[in-house]
Amino acid sequence: MGHFFSEDVEECHTFDPTIMMVTKNSPAKEGLMLNTGNQMTPHRAWNTSRMVLIIVVLLYCPSLSWADSKYDGETLVNNLCSTCHKFTGEGESRFNLKAPDLMWGGSKFQRPWLMDWLTGKIPMLYAKSYRWDRSQTPEKHTAVTQKEAEAIADYFESHLQDSRVKSNAIDMSTFSIQEAKLGEEIFTQHSCIGCHQIIVDGKKIGGPQSTTFFDSGKRLKANWIHRFNSSPPDFVPHSGEFVGDVSELGLRYVTGFIATRGIEDFPYYEPWKSTEFNNPNRKNGAKIYQEYCAQCHGADGKGDGPAASGLVPKPAVHANIPFEKIPLDYLYNVIYYGGKGVGKSSLMPYWGLTIGGNQGVADVIAYLKTTFKGGPQVATTGGSKASGVCPQPRNTKRAPGTFRKMTNPLEASQEHIKAGKTLFHETAMPLACKQCHGEKGDGHGPMGGALNPHPRNFTCGETMQDISDGQMFWIIKKGSPGTGMMAFSGMSDNQIWQLIHYIRTLVK
Repeated sequence: MGHFFSEDVEECHTFDPTIMMVTKNSPAKEGLMLNTGNQMTPHRAWNTSRMVLIIVVLLYCPSLSWADSKYDGETLVNNLCSTCHKFTGEGESRFNLKAPDLMWGGSKFQRPWLMDWLTGKIPMLYAKSYRWDRSQTPEKHTAVTQKEAEAIADYFESHLQDSRVKSNAIDMSTFSIQEAKLGEEIFTQHSCIGCHQIIVDGKKIGGPQSTTFFDSGKRLKANWIHRFNSSPPDFVPHSGEFVGDVSELGLRYVTGFIATRGIEDFPYYEPWKSTEFNNPNRKNGAKIYQEYCAQCHGADGKGDGPAASGLVPKPAVHANIPFEKIPLDYLYNVIYYGGKGVGKSSLMPYWGLTIGGNQGVADVIAYLKTTFKGGPQVATTGGSKASGVCPQPRNTKRAPGTFRKMTNPLEASQEHIKAGKTLFHETAMPLACKQCHGEKGDGHGPMGGALNPHPRNFTCGETMQDISDGQMFWIIKKGSPGTGMMAFSGMSDNQIWQLIHYIRTLVK
C-alpha cells in the first residue's frame, strides 16, 4: 500500500462561498483571462478561471473534497491497497501476485498490529522480497495516516473474514509453557525454521526467505494460524509453503508456539493449579500406577518392573524419592508429557492422553506423594555405586571436540557465581539442579537415590578436574544419554556458563 492522503487537516478556515462563485453569465468572467502572451477567448478564460478557483478551494480547504471518501475503508482498500493486494476470489500462487492476498485479512491480523503496520511503525516482515524470484531486496511499505489506518482496519474486520477460520479452533487460555516448548521442537524438526526466523537466546535464527516470526503472536490471530497450518496450500497454492506431518495435538503445540512469539508476558496456563488437583482420587491413582507405571518402576516402586531389564537408563526407583519434596510442575510435566518433554529419556512415555488428562495425573501424583517418602536406601539396580563416591567412575559420552575446547567466556565474578547459585538451587528449568545433585552438590538430592547411574558428585575434585568447561556445557545443554541427566536446552548460553562457574565452587 502506498501513502494515499496527506496528513490530517485539523481545521478548515471558513469563507463566504459567494465570492468564489462564477457563473456563466457573470460579468466577472471577462476579467478572469490569463495573460500568457496570446489573447484568450472568453470561453477558454472561463474554463481556466473555474479550474483555478477549484484548485484554490481544494488547497484552502481539502476536507471539503475528501470528506466523504478520505476515511472510508472500502474506498481506501479499493483505490489504494488493491493496487498491490488482491481482496476477492481464491488464493493464488505468490508467483502470480505483487503482494500477499488479503481477502482473509480480517481473520488473519490482530488490529493493534495492523494499525502499527499501516502507519509505518513495524519493520518489514520479509528480509528478502515477497517475490524472491525477482528480487532479494524487500520492497518498502509506505505509511498512511492514523485515521486512514483506522478506516482500513475497520474494513478488514467487517468485510474480510474467512469462513474456514473457526473462532474456537484453539483455546489459548489453556496453553502451557510446556506446550510452547514442544511446539518449538516441532517448528524446528519439521523445517518451519528453514524459511521463518525466530529468536532463541536473544539471537535471530532460521531462514530469512519468508515472514519473520519475531512478533507473530502480536501480528497473527491464533485461530488463523491454526487453520493456515492445517493446510497452507488452501491459502497460498504452489508458493513453496510446506505441509507438515503432525498430529492434531502437534498442530496445537506449533500453533500456540507461533501465537506466543513476541508476547513477553503471555499468561501461560499452569495445569497443576487446575481444579482437578484440589480433590485428587488416591485410589484411582493407585490403580493407574499398577496398570501403567509398574511395568517399568515395579509394583512397589523399586525400579524392577518387567521392562526394566532391557532399559538404559534404568527406571527411577520411586521408593527412594520423597515425592513431597519434588516440585509439582515437574511431576506434572514428566507424567503428562513423558521423559522427552522434560529433557529426559524418551523411554518414559507421555501418559497424559492415556490416563485421563489432568485428573489422572493429579490422582497418580497423590498416590506417589502418600506412598513414597524416600529414605536412606540407594538405587543399586545394575550394580552402580552410590551417590557421593569419589572418584566417581562414569562412562559419560565425550562432547564433540569443538565443545571440549570451549572455555567459559564469562568472568568468574561474584555476580555470575551468585546467578549460577540461584539457578542451581531454585530456577533452572525444567528442574533445579539440587533436586538430583543435592544442596551441597554431592549427589544426595531428593531424587539422587532414585537414579541409576547416580547423579554426578560435584564436590569430588579428582573427578571434576578432568571435566572441561566445554564438556560440562555440552552435557547441561544436551543432557547425558544413558543417565538420568536431562537436557536444559531452554536455558540461555549465559545461564549455563553462570551455572558452571557456581558448580566449580563446590569442588573440595
